[in-house]
Amino acid sequence: MRPRMFGIAVVAAMAGFLFGFDTVVISGANLPIKELWNTSPWFHGFFIMSMALWGTVLGALTGGWPTDKWGRKPTLFWIGVLYTVSAVGSALAPEPYSFSFFRFIGGIGVGISSVAAPAYIAEIAEARWRGRLVAAYQFNIVFGILAAFISNYLLQGVGGSNDWRWMLGIEALPALVYTVLVLGIPESPRWLAVKKSNRAGARQALIKLGVAQPDELLARIEASPAEQQTKVNLLSREIRRPVILAFFIAFFNQLSGINFILYYAPEILERAGLATRDSLFNSIALGGINLIFTFVGLYLIDRSGRRALIIWGSLGYIISLGMVAYSFFASAGAGWLLVFLLVFIASHAVGQGTVIWVFISEIFPNRARAAGQSFGASVHWVLAAIITLVTPVFLDAQKGLLRHQPGYIFLFFMAMMAAQLIWAFGFMPETRGRTLEEIAAGAGAESGVHR
Repeated sequence: MRPRMFGIAVVAAMAGFLFGFDTVVISGANLPIKELWNTSPWFHGFFIMSMALWGTVLGALTGGWPTDKWGRKPTLFWIGVLYTVSAVGSALAPEPYSFSFFRFIGGIGVGISSVAAPAYIAEIAEARWRGRLVAAYQFNIVFGILAAFISNYLLQGVGGSNDWRWMLGIEALPALVYTVLVLGIPESPRWLAVKKSNRAGARQALIKLGVAQPDELLARIEASPAEQQTKVNLLSREIRRPVILAFFIAFFNQLSGINFILYYAPEILERAGLATRDSLFNSIALGGINLIFTFVGLYLIDRSGRRALIIWGSLGYIISLGMVAYSFFASAGAGWLLVFLLVFIASHAVGQGTVIWVFISEIFPNRARAAGQSFGASVHWVLAAIITLVTPVFLDAQKGLLRHQPGYIFLFFMAMMAAQLIWAFGFMPETRGRTLEEIAAGAGAESGVHR
């Protein structure tokens, strides 16, 4: 792998670290804020826990516009600014409404990040390394999640009743580092060539990336039939298939229950019998397993392919979610629950976690990549926001069917993963080893592993 290209991809992928840190750091502040402001379950779910996700929805819906209009690089820079403002503002917020506003700002950064960063990395990467380089964005998300869990654990008690402010404010430091580093990366050569018709600029960007034969690659990009039309319409017939594929992989990603577990891990573990500090410590175990098995996914994605990882991940989901549900119904105890949650996290890390952003970034032609990435990310984040919004209501239910409330929730997620397994076997194409232009031309339409 070219060292220069790898280094540039790592910088862009740092947006994923902030993505992971920002979305999960709220788990440590969940219970202290609930006690401090004494809000209703609906208020807490919407304004405290899911407000960042509604910002993420807005960022994902609109992120394709600045990514196409201003370019990938400027968009990545302003993402860093949004993260920094959000971290400082959330930490200093005197009441729930200003807190929600600054969490919303950070959410916009997360949403745009999930559009711009994978698109940028996919466009600068060679085909044989693209899976691993784009998946480095997911690795950084997971690394950020683990860092947030560790940070929350270490900062507990540092500020007394205000320790949650330190948990949220510490994010400003990596956000500033990322913002400065982005200034040194080149613009996407494919964006320059296709969107701006800037052949000289695209050639210079390819040289900065260390491409050995920039003129040859540039000629292939410009000659791709999928790039001859300049107007982007996601409802058009030629883009319908990638739109459907992006919808389903994003739909199943959230219906696995991953954000439900990551956001509410301490509370779920407390309900199984762990003390508050133990639940925060065991949240670190979830983050650690996530990181370890993301390495496994990175190793396999360009070897076994995207489709195989989704299939094996689905099987792991079904087994682990079924056993988590059983643990609640049978009151099996916190130890068994933690074991099965760890299996769930491992299954996600190898499967959906590694694949989703890679797959969505590959299946659209260059001219529609930002818009397509925006669509797929929007589906992902709308569902994430809805799940996070309604979770406090389910967790606080005390009667009727929901008297075993977590168990029924996990059974529902298990059924969704069975549906994902059927989809992966019957409808998901393999994109491993093909250039973006080959995939756009239809070479990635068939199912099965390539080469």
